[in-house]
Amino acid sequence: MRRAVIAFTAFLGGLIFLLASPASAGPADCQGVKGTLKLQGQPVNGAKIVVTTEDGKPVKEVASNAQGTWDVQVDKPGKYKVTLDVSSLPQTAEVRGGNNVRTPTVYKDNCSTVLFALVPKAGGEQTPGAPAPTDTSDSSFWTRAAQLTFEGFNLGLIIALAAMGLSLIFGTTKLTNFAHGELVTFGALIAYLFNVGFGLGVIPSAIIAVLVGGAFGYLQDRFFWGQLRRRGTGVIAMMIISIGVAMFLRFLFLFLHGGDSEPYTEFNAQAGITVGPITAAPKNFIMMAIELAVLVIVGIALLKTRTGKAARAVADNPALAASSGINVDRVIRVIWTAGGAIAALAGILLGLSQTVKFTMGQDILLLIFAGVTLGGLGTAFGALVGSLIVGLFIQLSTLWISPELKSVGALAVLIIVLLFRPQGILGRRERIG
Repeated sequence: MRRAVIAFTAFLGGLIFLLASPASAGPADCQGVKGTLKLQGQPVNGAKIVVTTEDGKPVKEVASNAQGTWDVQVDKPGKYKVTLDVSSLPQTAEVRGGNNVRTPTVYKDNCSTVLFALVPKAGGEQTPGAPAPTDTSDSSFWTRAAQLTFEGFNLGLIIALAAMGLSLIFGTTKLTNFAHGELVTFGALIAYLFNVGFGLGVIPSAIIAVLVGGAFGYLQDRFFWGQLRRRGTGVIAMMIISIGVAMFLRFLFLFLHGGDSEPYTEFNAQAGITVGPITAAPKNFIMMAIELAVLVIVGIALLKTRTGKAARAVADNPALAASSGINVDRVIRVIWTAGGAIAALAGILLGLSQTVKFTMGQDILLLIFAGVTLGGLGTAFGALVGSLIVGLFIQLSTLWISPELKSVGALAVLIIVLLFRPQGILGRRERIG
């Protein structure tokens, strides 16, 4: 286990160091969103486009020109909301799937292309001599689907990091910890404290935050959850207590950090790079590499190390594990330490991907539980599989529904899968009675 931790620390430091390298620069004369509107290969003139910030503050309203093109320049990078006014389209046109809202991310010195696939209305007339409507719309659809698939994997891996810690804790203690989201927030806030408050770079701040997150997990079990277990507190009571702990920590974070969303001082405005149909900041590729590396190392540690084998034994049967000479309390404490560190890392990466705020753990908690439940409660690898499915469905569902409803798709999949396989994808059936 110690070798795995040393290897993980070295690998994590090396990969995060790559974040400091200069990003590939995009075109210097463009920072914003742009697009082209066509119906059956013909440009659409006069269609109204409204651009706002992610929280709804207006940026600019434009109309497509005679070539069907439009563009909006923005002052700073970030996530924006682009809405196509369907009432300004020709009477014979509509947006494929009915989704007229896009939420692109604008990177520093880079223009993000926003695609709206226009098709003839049912019963509408086609433009004489125009090519089949699928020529343009299919290309736009698959390009956007590729981008959303990449973003879905990125989100799914972040959820998987947090979900793996939650699943390991449940497997060894049977505690459904509703305060696990606050462990995610804790890691992001500690990194923000050292980065902004003490002036350290994001890289050393992240390493410190992961270590502090692990220590926080250890102290929780050593002085709180472990004491409750020794007193014989039932799992239902402990679950209710975890809700109270979550609320206490959340409002403590609000008191200490404030209610604003804040970015880290570095890597929040990298120029985007294009790989095939995918455009993303370099940090996103490196973050995915870090996430995969951590998940693989944790998986190997569970399968190959003595502590990992002991943890699996405790998860299967704590009484039998104790009778075999395994120190159950020590194993649980190691799991809490690892779970806290992994959750802190998930919070840091989520903060790099979005911004740091006191509710970020609460916002992602439902998705964490969805990933754990979908994969199978108590199974670390099931948490990975379930989280990837949740992340993919969240992003890909915006191809057909409004982004405000994107979490509905993942939860619908969760319900459908559990109807046919209640134990989850990789879970095992248990005999009741």
